[in-house]
Amino acid sequence: MSDENVMEVEATATEAAPEITAKFTRDELVRGWPEREPRSPKCVPIVKFGAKTDLGRVRENNEDKFDFYEVSDPTLLAHRGSFYAVADGMGGHAGGQFASELALKNVIFNYYSSETDDVAKAVLEAFTFANDQIYGLAQANPERNGMGTTLSALFVKEDRVYVGQIGDSRAYLIRDGEIRQVTFDHSWVAEQVRAGILTEEEAETSPYRNIITRSMGTGALIEPDVFVEEAHPGDIWVICSDGLTGHVNADEIRLVALTQLPCETARQLIELASARGGRDNITVFCIHIVDVWQNPDAANGSGAHVATPEAVEAAPADERNVLKRIFGKS
Repeated sequence: MSDENVMEVEATATEAAPEITAKFTRDELVRGWPEREPRSPKCVPIVKFGAKTDLGRVRENNEDKFDFYEVSDPTLLAHRGSFYAVADGMGGHAGGQFASELALKNVIFNYYSSETDDVAKAVLEAFTFANDQIYGLAQANPERNGMGTTLSALFVKEDRVYVGQIGDSRAYLIRDGEIRQVTFDHSWVAEQVRAGILTEEEAETSPYRNIITRSMGTGALIEPDVFVEEAHPGDIWVICSDGLTGHVNADEIRLVALTQLPCETARQLIELASARGGRDNITVFCIHIVDVWQNPDAANGSGAHVATPEAVEAAPADERNVLKRIFGKS
């Protein structure tokens, strides 16, 4: 969603009382932003993305969710950037749906209202805050006991991409035609593979492959991972739930993402996973860093275009107004 849109409010009813997932509007979120000295970002990645979630062919409800938050305020863009994420909930009686919704909204709220200038620290704080909300509600309501969610999130700030991770959803980076899984699965079989006890082939057929060793909301304390990558023009990020990776391998993801637009990438990958059985909910979020524009008042970065007035006027129409607003070009 853009920062001009009101964030969706959803309620899940129980026999005891209605539960509100994360009720806040854009204006409420803005009021939570700490006062900062105005400044422009040193560079801005131009992002195109597409996302889709699907029930699959077996499940009766969809516990997967995706969300995004893109800001246009230059100061907030400089300090926090934009957010894109996939969550895969778990827990009976619609608990998984509730947990994934809570995770996404609370991470957004806490990340953008954090006062720290350390982005990795802000990501960890946001994950912890969301975990506290989900775990607290689960303890207060027996019907929600044991609910939790995975979360794979990208925080795209200036020339860096911060990846927050807990669970077995994944974030892949495609660069120069090659694909790399940036995140580590927090699952029993993945840990056995990393320890050299199981092979990749054995892990794929293991009856324990769905056992998650870390998740959000299932315990009072969590241990998320944070990874940092440079943002390069042409980078393609794919974040997805295990409903995709249980049926589609990394090279197949790479081939589709390199030949299709982000929206079509999400659609085709979901169709492929569904055609192969669709045993779980399937969610795909494809983020393409089309370009990186450098602030002319900052040092030029490798591969970046400098946002001079002439260059801004020559930029594609859908980028021109964004660059003018952020860099103050008239």
